[in-house]
Amino acid sequence: MLDNLRVVITGVCGSLGQATAAKARLSGAHVIGLDIVDTESAANTDEYHKVDLMNRGATLSCFGALGKVDVLINIAGGFAMGDEAFDTTSEQWDAMFRINVDTMRNATMGAVPLLKAQGGGAIVNIVDIHAQRPLRDHPVYGPAKAALAMLTRSLAKDLAPDIRVNGVSPGAILWPEDGMSAATQQTILQQVPLKRAGAPDDIAGCVLFLLRDAPYVTGQIIAVDGGRSIGW
Repeated sequence: MLDNLRVVITGVCGSLGQATAAKARLSGAHVIGLDIVDTESAANTDEYHKVDLMNRGATLSCFGALGKVDVLINIAGGFAMGDEAFDTTSEQWDAMFRINVDTMRNATMGAVPLLKAQGGGAIVNIVDIHAQRPLRDHPVYGPAKAALAMLTRSLAKDLAPDIRVNGVSPGAILWPEDGMSAATQQTILQQVPLKRAGAPDDIAGCVLFLLRDAPYVTGQIIAVDGGRSIGW
C-alpha cells in the first residue's frame, strides 16, 4: 500500500496519468498532479498544480512549494506521427527532446531534494518500447525516448541507495490522437503475441508494482507490450 505517501504524477491529465492517479489513490496515496492543461482535466488527484514542466524555473518553484514528496511518477511526454530526420527543423528536434526528456529531468531535479529529506523514495518514468527498437519514420521520437531510458538508468546508479529509479515502457496501449489508419493498427497488433492492445490500467498496474512490491528493484525498464518487443 501507499498509505499517506505523497505521490507526484507529471502529465496527470492524460489517459495514462489518470489511470495511474486512480490506482495510486486506491492504494492510499495522496496524489499531487502536475500538468500544463486546465484543472477540469485533472480528476483522480488530491492536489493539482498547473505548470509548464519544460520550464525548469517554473518546475523547481512548483516543487519547492510542495513541502514533502515521497514518490515521483514521470508520465509527461509527447508523440509525433512523423518526424523525418532530414525534414525536421532544429526547433522540432529540440521540442521533441524537451517534452520527452527535459520534463522528466526538471521534475526529478525538483523532487530529489524532497525525496532525500524523507530519507529516500522512488521514481518511475514512462519510457517507450521504441527507446530500444526503432519505429519507422520516427527518427527523432525514438532517440528522445532512448535518451530518457538512459537517463533513467543513470539516475538509478547516481541516486542509489536512497532513491530507486525505474521505468515502464508501453507498447500498443493508446493509438496516436492525431490519427493512425486501421490497417496500420492491425499490422501492429499482428506483431503482438497476445494479439490485442493494452489499456492504461496495464501501465498503471506496473507502475504500482514497482512502487509497492519491488523494493529491491532499481535501474530496470519493464516493457508492458503484450510481448511485442520479444522480436517484431
